Amino acid sequence: MTSELLTKNYDYELPEGFIATTPVHPRDHAKLLVYDRKTDTITHTTFKHLLDFIPKECDVFLNDTRVIKARIFGEKASGGKVELLFNKPLDAHHYLVLIRGKVKVGTELFFDDSLVATVTDLNEDGSRVVTFTHQGKEIRFEELVLVLDEIGHIPLPPYMHREDNKEDETDYQTLFAKNAGAVAAPTASLHFTPELFAALEARHQTHKVTLHVGAGTFKPVEVEEILDHPMHSEYFHISQEAAKVLDSKTPLLAIGTTVTRTLEYYVRTGKMEGECDLFLNPHNPPQRVTHLLTNFHLPKSTLIMLVSAFIGREKTLQLYKEAIDKKYRFFSYGDAMLIL
Repeated sequence: MTSELLTKNYDYELPEGFIATTPVHPRDHAKLLVYDRKTDTITHTTFKHLLDFIPKECDVFLNDTRVIKARIFGEKASGGKVELLFNKPLDAHHYLVLIRGKVKVGTELFFDDSLVATVTDLNEDGSRVVTFTHQGKEIRFEELVLVLDEIGHIPLPPYMHREDNKEDETDYQTLFAKNAGAVAAPTASLHFTPELFAALEARHQTHKVTLHVGAGTFKPVEVEEILDHPMHSEYFHISQEAAKVLDSKTPLLAIGTTVTRTLEYYVRTGKMEGECDLFLNPHNPPQRVTHLLTNFHLPKSTLIMLVSAFIGREKTLQLYKEAIDKKYRFFSYGDAMLIL
């Protein structure tokens, strides 16, 4: 068996204090590691200088999903406290959620503003299926989002070990966030300031796709061989204009792993909407995306495996070590890497 297939080979040691729990301000002052595959060279710079490195003839794709206030706190009829993390709609009335606190089928959970969740299914992976009523009426996703905006909390990644605050409402949202549905931000896009983004749009053709990042993005790979990992699926949408570019030969820069998976899923299936469950890794490398901008990811995660799909496992771990040596900040609010 090749070393690329073993989960343990995607592990690395991150020293204490390297996890970013708040972003750098201004956003574009984050560090940027640029790796050029053709010359096998590394450049250390800041995100502000991103446009100096993106090839001129290159279209840029971004994810316009909007993070919803997916974390809500309530109680059972018994008075026992519960925490619910909304994940995604399954159909018009059923929703996949994670619940902290023991529940069984039929349990009702009561939240602020007369929002009630009723548990309809318990899944083997620990997730739950619920229906929601608001002020006595069953509600659809569009209405639920409005209620969550009033009573919910920004679902910061668990490794931050802190509660969300007012600043997170803007910090953990991209400048161009539009379509509500994500429970995690497409973090590579968090580094743009309005000025830098305007400069990007002036110089490059930019395109938006939507992939609603789910809680599964933080799920560690727990199987011995990576190909046995049950990959989570997330809703995506690609416009006809974006699909035309994907059908061309234009070089592409994907801003983030979520964009990469969306584009590569389209290339493999021809689908412009649905559930994306593509697992990119060294045994399933990208076919269309030529350049990647991304953050630094958790050990043994599907995301570090996706980066390895571009440059190989050994080079990925080498670049991560370099980033640690240069005191880069890691994970969602951390620094960035550009792969050319």
